[in-house]
Amino acid sequence: MRIILYTGKGGVGKTSVAAATALRVAERGSRTVVLSTDPAHSLGDSLDVALGPEPRAVAPNLWAQEVNVLHEIDVYWGTIQRWLLALLSWRGVDTIVAEEMAVLPGMEELCALLYIMHHHDEGNYDAIIVDCAPTAETLRLLSFPDVLRWWMEHLFPIQRRLNQVVAPILRGLWDLPVPNQQVFAAIEELFHRLERLRTILTDPSLSTMRLVLNPEKMVIKEAQRTYTYLGLYGYHTDMIIANRMLPPLAQADYFSGWRDAQERYYTLIEQSFAPLPIRPIPFFEQEVVGETMLHRMAEALFATEDPLANFHPAPTQEVAAEGDGYVLSLELPFVSKEDVNLSQTGDELAIQIGNFRRNVILPRALAGLAPVEAKLEESTLRIRFAPANSAR
Repeated sequence: MRIILYTGKGGVGKTSVAAATALRVAERGSRTVVLSTDPAHSLGDSLDVALGPEPRAVAPNLWAQEVNVLHEIDVYWGTIQRWLLALLSWRGVDTIVAEEMAVLPGMEELCALLYIMHHHDEGNYDAIIVDCAPTAETLRLLSFPDVLRWWMEHLFPIQRRLNQVVAPILRGLWDLPVPNQQVFAAIEELFHRLERLRTILTDPSLSTMRLVLNPEKMVIKEAQRTYTYLGLYGYHTDMIIANRMLPPLAQADYFSGWRDAQERYYTLIEQSFAPLPIRPIPFFEQEVVGETMLHRMAEALFATEDPLANFHPAPTQEVAAEGDGYVLSLELPFVSKEDVNLSQTGDELAIQIGNFRRNVILPRALAGLAPVEAKLEESTLRIRFAPANSAR
């Protein structure tokens, strides 16, 4: 099985690229499903077919799906939601408002993302192509397993034991709806599902991310930040797609400024993301909607290549022995050493870049050592671990 996730700033054309990829993969004989994690579904519009909550055959070997997130929320969040609803109602919050507040921001996208694991476990498809939500939402979702792991390991056991002691008192004195064992079990099950999903999505032999951008300054800057944060959380990127490139013939006065700017920015894209492969897609003379235009986009993107290939198999994270210790290497492009903050507690290394933080659970070989040196060499953060008395 192969899983490919497309993300990028809103409006860059990632839905069309995902649909075109899925169509080409299916043509090459692989049973393929393409789905969207964006609540504002546009996948059906791109394929020019009506889609529903279940996978629908739209071409030979190709199924497409717009996930019914309301059903998925009930499956993965229902028990927790019902307790939150009771708690908010106890506080006097209007029932309708309470129902809205009981679904945390991002739960729709998160439940849609969990559908990837559903297809992976069922094994009905050879390839899963995912049209992700815009980058900010996608990054928040992909970082969620790390955040939840910290809470589950540090606070969840304490809160669960405390709840057993104080719950009867709170119910007796104020009739306060306190979480029961079913709520804690639901949280624990959600955590384990997210952990499995993270394992699937961070395996570069199985899953890779592909960034779609346009040759525009703000879009490139956001793609750079996205690439950095994907590396921070251990997600492997194997391709950059520069969509809507004006063709060489677009030399009329009206387009000349745009054409010149695109040439400059395409050079910047090549310089910024090397050695990742950069694939340009032309700005077509008509809207990319329907099978015919998606065929043209797929041809421009892949030509005779296999869309399921890993186009940049180099690892983004590795551990190597060095002297009396080890070196942990992380690919973190587009950052300076002033941007990176490190701290370690036991077998947990916290790496913070800007507003994003990742808690890395260190391998057993590193857990008993101390981070004695950290260097940012080009785009790679190298952290040397050694016995504490080796620090310098």
